[in-house]
Amino acid sequence: MNKKFYHLIFIIGIILIALELIIILTVFVYFLIIKNNIQNKNIEFYKKLTDNYINVLQNKIAENNNLKQQLIKEQELVDSFRSNLNSLTNQVNLIIKLRNLDPELLKKYSKVYFLNENYVPKSLSLIDPKYVNNPLNEDQYILSNVLPFLYALLEQAYKDGIDLKIRWAYRSFWEQYKLKSEDLMVYGSGANKFTADQGYSEHQLGTTVDFTTNAYKGNASQFSKTKAYNWLLNNAYKYGFILSYPKNNTYYVFEPWHWRFVGIQLATKLHNDNKYFYDLDQREIDQYLLYIFDW
Repeated sequence: MNKKFYHLIFIIGIILIALELIIILTVFVYFLIIKNNIQNKNIEFYKKLTDNYINVLQNKIAENNNLKQQLIKEQELVDSFRSNLNSLTNQVNLIIKLRNLDPELLKKYSKVYFLNENYVPKSLSLIDPKYVNNPLNEDQYILSNVLPFLYALLEQAYKDGIDLKIRWAYRSFWEQYKLKSEDLMVYGSGANKFTADQGYSEHQLGTTVDFTTNAYKGNASQFSKTKAYNWLLNNAYKYGFILSYPKNNTYYVFEPWHWRFVGIQLATKLHNDNKYFYDLDQREIDQYLLYIFDW
């Protein structure tokens, strides 16, 4: 009786333990199932959330690309406008520059074009007396825009050990008339070979100078043999000056002392091409007027 009771109690205990294990296992399995479901739901949720963010990002990227393309087109329009504006500004500046330039400055005035008695350069400046060796001890003037080029030429000549001074510079219509009248009285019609009539002298432009040296006495043959003349032949064009009347020219006798400012670009072209100012057609010369005072 007692054995059976204990045996029954033992079996019941085993059964209860088994039931507890089953319950625990069931609860554990259920927990795993719930956890897995929760994880799957979370994964699905985050996946959807991620997909939404990706879609939003892709849309933003597309919008950004569109804006970028629009910006590029706008920039192209701005660049085109700026280019047109710069071109227009340059044209306006050129027009203004041309309007401020004296069209007479590059004309052929040796028995070709005529300057009347009313013509006076726009602005004349006194040449520093230290650069002048004038037989009458008179002040000499030159077109103001030419003065810096002349000073640069003279300073470089001095640095190179060249004795170079200004004998004559600007002469008015009436000063040229007086000079021509005096030469006609002394030399007769022969004066036409070396002295221009009033209105035909390059000196009236205010861009022309007659060079001299301390040793030079006004004789053409002497000046052409000086170091100063040779230096001018090799260097004057760098400062915009050219020899107006070389040997065998059709206007006047050889005047190695007479140099005219025509601008560095034209003077350089003439030097490189081994040509003289009066060799060129006037239309070709006029193209350089715009750059006459450019360094």
